[in-house]
Amino acid sequence: MTERTVIITGASDGIGAVAARQLAARGDRVVVVGRSPEKTRAVAAGIGADHLLADFARLDDVRELAATLLERYPRIDVLANNAGGILGRRETTVDGNEKTFQVNHLAPFLLTNLLLDRLIESKASVINTSSVANTRFAKFDIDDVNAERGYSENRAYGNAKLANILFTAELHNRYAEHGISAAAFHPGIVATSFATGSTSVMRLIYRSVFKIFLISPEEGADTLVWLATAVPGVDWVSGAYYDKRQIAQANPQAYDPQLASRLWDLSEELVGSAVERR
Repeated sequence: MTERTVIITGASDGIGAVAARQLAARGDRVVVVGRSPEKTRAVAAGIGADHLLADFARLDDVRELAATLLERYPRIDVLANNAGGILGRRETTVDGNEKTFQVNHLAPFLLTNLLLDRLIESKASVINTSSVANTRFAKFDIDDVNAERGYSENRAYGNAKLANILFTAELHNRYAEHGISAAAFHPGIVATSFATGSTSVMRLIYRSVFKIFLISPEEGADTLVWLATAVPGVDWVSGAYYDKRQIAQANPQAYDPQLASRLWDLSEELVGSAVERR
């Protein structure tokens, strides 16, 4: 059996690190992508994997990451867009985008598009880490994706996680016939450091007595590993949103094909990476 190449972003900690270890143990060639040099290097060294660094708050980092991946890996069988998190007060990145929206949606959107030809050639699976926040907090306004009106940390995060699902649906719509399979999933409320930069109630949950109700990173990584190893079209449905290996109900806006198409086109404008439609 040919060794698969699996790219996992946000793999220096939490469910990304767990998934990297489990997939490497299964015999996959895993590429660990993270923001922290020390943590990313440590995870990769522990499993004998390659590692690359990228800060998704800088789209030039994403472009450099994509170029390196294309140079080094002639196949990409799985792209797990796992990097992200709930952030703090409203900030604008050097690229001019609201930071939560860029880190959670625009950066993985750009990375996927820059790798698109390679993903098609490899008949790859693209797995996007979303969150139940898409149903709890999202009030998505396509005309205000940079949250210039009524910003809150939770809403910004929920909107970005809804964007992950819309991106998944539109990626399937545009490229399933070319061999790409795509899925989004909710990992559960996991005991990780993903809310460290937040000042919202989410950070309090992650640091308070409520922490006893959080699931382990191993449990949170289960659906990611399953999607990365199971057979799309047989074991799971491309374009769908999953929770605990089952298709789940997302925000009603997630099922609006016109919204998904508009978000794709707007995202292309914001990242400056219009891709010729096949």
